[in-house]
Amino acid sequence: MKHPSKLFIILALLLSFVLVTTACVAAGQPAQTGGSQPAETGGEQPAEAAATEQPAEAESEAAAETGGEAEAQEGGFVIGVSNTLVGNGWREQMICAIKAEATASGLVDQVIVVNRNGGPTEQIADLENLISQGVDAIILNPTDREGLNAVIESAIEQGIVVVAVDQAVTAEGAYVVTNDQVAYARLGAEWLFEKLGGAGKVAEMRGIDGVPADTDRHNGFLEALENYPDIEVVAETFTNWDPSTTAQQGLDLITTKEIDGIWTSGGDYPVVEQFQTANVPFVPIVGADNNGFVGQLIDLADEGLVGAAVTNPPAIGAVGVSIALDALTGKNPEQVTLLTPQVFSTDDLEALKAMYAPDEQPGWSTYVDIPPYTHYNGSADVSACKGPGE
Repeated sequence: MKHPSKLFIILALLLSFVLVTTACVAAGQPAQTGGSQPAETGGEQPAEAAATEQPAEAESEAAAETGGEAEAQEGGFVIGVSNTLVGNGWREQMICAIKAEATASGLVDQVIVVNRNGGPTEQIADLENLISQGVDAIILNPTDREGLNAVIESAIEQGIVVVAVDQAVTAEGAYVVTNDQVAYARLGAEWLFEKLGGAGKVAEMRGIDGVPADTDRHNGFLEALENYPDIEVVAETFTNWDPSTTAQQGLDLITTKEIDGIWTSGGDYPVVEQFQTANVPFVPIVGADNNGFVGQLIDLADEGLVGAAVTNPPAIGAVGVSIALDALTGKNPEQVTLLTPQVFSTDDLEALKAMYAPDEQPGWSTYVDIPPYTHYNGSADVSACKGPGE
């Protein structure tokens, strides 16, 4: 009886131990699946999310209070400029307009200009240089419509705003700001043909053969011509946009041909001078918004000069700055901005006088204010050619 009693006790103790162990394990299982895991998925992660969301909410509230521009106004931007045509008055004024608008905006600390003669290869290197300097935006007058796309898209991927001015690019995400060259020619030609009463002999003095801007302008001229069957084009020349070449061609035209009117692709004031040299009566002339030509239209109006200046402003560079700053400050500007040319003629001498700058060089544009994009103080600020801190 003792042995069974001892065995019974041992078995009872073993059974008790097993029951206690099982109970502990059963009690621990819910703690692992219902306690620790929910703490990881429902406790710690929400805490991390709250830590990241809270500043975002604070930033949103701050932006709402300040209109979303406080950081831009306080921080200051750096704008890079890529130009690949040196010694050209139009391009020089474009750069000066960029600097003037950057200064007037109050949002830019520095303008870095990379300025040299070159093609796509050189410009790609210049753009890479600007990217490496950490600029916030790049304004470029592109040398190629598609050849710069890779470096432009690389800049955009790094958060840099890129604006192509004067000529377009096809890079994804780039902003484009151009003058409407077809309209430039069409509007000027229409003014000339109307001034001649819809009939007469005219000369078309173009720019550089094969250059996109010249081709666009010629197409605009032809568009206007289609509606005036009694207008006869008796001469077509290529001036290469060179004042000396333009002057010689103009003299030849007015002394060897019967001409009732002249349309020029910006080679205007040298042609007017040839009428004075040859001492022949003026005929209606269309040109660009060159300061020398605008001055002639004003000063020689009493001597019979009739003409129209069509805008093709280098200040498009300033428009590019305005678009870039709008993008940087979250205003979501249009991806493409196309400027429509304006016509200033001797029909309104007061308007011509308002845009004339007597102290400026003849080849500079006098049309520098382009609302609502420009904010500087007219020709004076552009001529100063001073960027922020200069």
